[in-house]
Amino acid sequence: MTSSTRIPKAEITGIYGTLLKRATRKMFGEVPEPLGVMWHHRPVLNASFSLSRKAKKWDRCDKDLKSYAHMAAVSIIGCSFCLDLGYFQANNEGLDLAKAREVPRWRESDVFTPLERDVLTYAEAMSQTPPTVTDELSARLLNQLGAPAMIELTSWIAYANLAARANVALGIKAQGFAAACGMPSQAKPSRVPSQA
Repeated sequence: MTSSTRIPKAEITGIYGTLLKRATRKMFGEVPEPLGVMWHHRPVLNASFSLSRKAKKWDRCDKDLKSYAHMAAVSIIGCSFCLDLGYFQANNEGLDLAKAREVPRWRESDVFTPLERDVLTYAEAMSQTPPTVTDELSARLLNQLGAPAMIELTSWIAYANLAARANVALGIKAQGFAAACGMPSQAKPSRVPSQA
């Protein structure tokens, strides 16, 4: 695979680098491209790992809802790497793959519940520039999820935006992780309304 990143990947070296490559190959079958790009600035890489590990421990919001929200946000932003990895993780975590596959075109799909549709709308609205979150949508979600889950969901989507926007800016693209579980990566939503 030829890299198309805007910053060339660095050679991942040393004991820490060897451990990271071994761990990521075990998890994904290969070393994810962002690892080589971010290796240029290890404090940023480590901060990203730390935030990711901490966020995975959050448990006040349903993991399926967070997974769909993540995929909706990165789809709107156009991060093919994030969506590719999101499908792969959904498969490995035993989430509903029929729903995961439909996230980029969720508005035309009939597989999502009203709550899931609100979560997907919220993720897209948070990911617009500028954000288009409405008071009505926030109130519905707060009523359905409660404050702790709503805060977690919002932070989860914000973190997805951080990673997706960085990957797009750096030219990091899908690596085919989703294909390994029979799911094609699809980073473009079929239709996005101007107001959520």
